[in-house]
Amino acid sequence: MDDLNRPDPMQTKVVLDESQMPTHWYNIVADLPTPPPPHLHPATNEPLVPDDLTALFPMGLIAQEASTERWIEIPKEVHDIYRLWRPSPFYRARRLEQALGTTARIYYKYEGASPVGSHKTNSAVPQAYFNKLDGRSRLTTETGAGQWGSALAFASQIFGLECEIWQVRSSYEGKPYRHVLMETFGAKVHSSPSELTNSGRALREQFPDTTGSLGMAISEAVEAAATDPNAAYSLGSVLNHVLLHQTVIGQEALTQLSLFGEPRADYVFGCAGGGSNFGGLAFPFLRENLAGHAEAKIIACEPKAAPSLTEGEYRYDFGDTAHLTPLLKMYSLGADFVPDPVHAGGLRYHGMAPLVSHCYHEGLIGAISVKQREAFEAGVLFARSEGIVPASESNHAIAGALRQARQATEDGASPVIVIGVSGSGQLDLPAYAEFLSGDMADS
Repeated sequence: MDDLNRPDPMQTKVVLDESQMPTHWYNIVADLPTPPPPHLHPATNEPLVPDDLTALFPMGLIAQEASTERWIEIPKEVHDIYRLWRPSPFYRARRLEQALGTTARIYYKYEGASPVGSHKTNSAVPQAYFNKLDGRSRLTTETGAGQWGSALAFASQIFGLECEIWQVRSSYEGKPYRHVLMETFGAKVHSSPSELTNSGRALREQFPDTTGSLGMAISEAVEAAATDPNAAYSLGSVLNHVLLHQTVIGQEALTQLSLFGEPRADYVFGCAGGGSNFGGLAFPFLRENLAGHAEAKIIACEPKAAPSLTEGEYRYDFGDTAHLTPLLKMYSLGADFVPDPVHAGGLRYHGMAPLVSHCYHEGLIGAISVKQREAFEAGVLFARSEGIVPASESNHAIAGALRQARQATEDGASPVIVIGVSGSGQLDLPAYAEFLSGDMADS
């Protein structure tokens, strides 16, 4: 019997049963040594109260945004839809280890099995659900690479909501199949900045040849929601409730890692732009650190083109370019910062999630920046080894992990490395073509 319970030494993946799905979201705020700074009202500089947010968000999400409870139950209606793709698989990257010749043991949590190929559905579904409960009939949002827009379009049609999306111009033009996917789910999609909103027209006048940015697209989506009493705004990253929803990733990963016979991780790498994927993977591992059960080094991997953690300032700033959002305490490059049009569109944001920023400021996590070509070199090696083409964003986490794996080999160490692979890169193939042809610019 002992042999039957012992992990298979050649096991490649752990796929949990649906009965093992998390039943609650994990709220890191309950366990932080110091409380995170509050969001501020842009007109008064006073901490936000729930009524300040009701024009944009339903009360269910507002309560989650301000919650200090450790565990928040996942509604049955959301849990039932999660069953379409959760639990997601967790792999031992044996062939990648062989390709590197590394002494490290590498694992990855793969979120590309969701209906739209990324982790974003983990938050899109509960956001659509709580808006439906609140009586909203229309959702507006922004999207960079198109993964969040696709996820919200999918979730909106499940709950019978209209969905209107402003997609960053560089991605709208460079990744046309992304907006086709959104439109397939019934959404209306606009290239941002557009002529449809006051903020969009002003931004086009101020930046005539701009490739757009997430900050600009947020301004348009917020304006569209604020001027329609039947509409609400949905954000795919940055805010506390979005990171909360994503913690199903890290909770599952901890269980799956233990089923490989690993008591803990030594390193955890996740890509970071606005912070939702990274927080969702990292916060359950950070909980183990804070409880004294582990000492994992948790590393946010951001693009050199938008290095908010590694080169930004920790201060209050707007979440959008037109200054329509609340003030958030975060590492920021400035609300008017427009990143280079790198292919990792989902990471082209000027700031980092307040909770991730607070953890970084308190020394609870680390951060590195990765140039574009290094990211795609890592992505191609991963694809050729593991058979999965990663999203452009995920390549940054893989690149960070490969640095550490190579260092471990030099040091003669055998650390356990966990990577968050946030999505599939099947719709990023034009970016891979540019890299493989040698035409890709570095950042």
